[in-house]
Amino acid sequence: MIKLQTGLLLSQIAQHATEAAAVASARWRGLGKKNDADQAAVDAMRKAFAEAPFSGKVVIGEGEIDEAPMLYIGEELGAGGVKVDIAVDPLEGTKLCANDAPNAMTVVALAPQGGLLHAPDMYMDKIAIGPGYPPGLIDLDLSPTENVARLAQAKGVPVSDIRACLLDRDRHAAIIEELRRAGVGIRLIPDGDVAGVFWTTETARSGVDIYFGSGGAPEGVLAAAAIRCAGGQMQARLLPENEQETERARKMGRDVSAKLTLDDLVPGAVVFAASGVTDGSMFEGVRFGDGGAHVDTLIWDSFSGRKSRVRSFWPV
Repeated sequence: MIKLQTGLLLSQIAQHATEAAAVASARWRGLGKKNDADQAAVDAMRKAFAEAPFSGKVVIGEGEIDEAPMLYIGEELGAGGVKVDIAVDPLEGTKLCANDAPNAMTVVALAPQGGLLHAPDMYMDKIAIGPGYPPGLIDLDLSPTENVARLAQAKGVPVSDIRACLLDRDRHAAIIEELRRAGVGIRLIPDGDVAGVFWTTETARSGVDIYFGSGGAPEGVLAAAAIRCAGGQMQARLLPENEQETERARKMGRDVSAKLTLDDLVPGAVVFAASGVTDGSMFEGVRFGDGGAHVDTLIWDSFSGRKSRVRSFWPV
């Protein structure tokens, strides 16, 4: 019962935080001011957490303490209560919001203290699929072609029916070329790899079966929370770009050569919430009208297995 109550409490806190940030940042859609949009989301999310009945600590955030007013790693929030690890991306896709482009969203993951990997701010290689497949189907150490072939066989479809998602980056050119030679459909995204991983959890809605490639390690932990709640599969490995990043990981107790499983990334029960800012594959963007804002939100709770989609109205 206590576990279910914790899940419900964290679900309510997470929903409130992502919705507040979505409404605040949506006012900046299309204005070309990504920093202002991001700041609005940060301010709204910080206020929501400050008033919440928990003792929260940011373990996945937007920088170190000297980079405030972003939600920084180590920042303590809340009005008191159960100790909680906080992972946030107050505005996933700041450029997307600034350009009123698809798939900008606000994202939060909450877990009891110790329930989220404390990931250093560096690149992370990732592979993820959604639920419904045999355990161990994908493997970061296999080639993209081999992983897609396994997935297609498990799904009972030809490889050409599989859709992979990657960030549109030069560093992914070899993966993209290999997948295209194999006949795999590819969705290249300009930003937002939390969304890219997240899409694999609802293939029927998003059209994405598998995620490949490197992006931010903090975003990887956030995405892993969604995979944990959905019952999907994910593996990752830190990718330091220099000796300084390697040393930073070592000081955090991270082995950069280790293949991280979902149990490493999100070792316990977690709540994941995301709200749409602009229209996209998984959400409607915020709609202003009738004296307020209409917000589309997903809240997933692995404490109970509950998955909710909520349309909320915020008077403004």
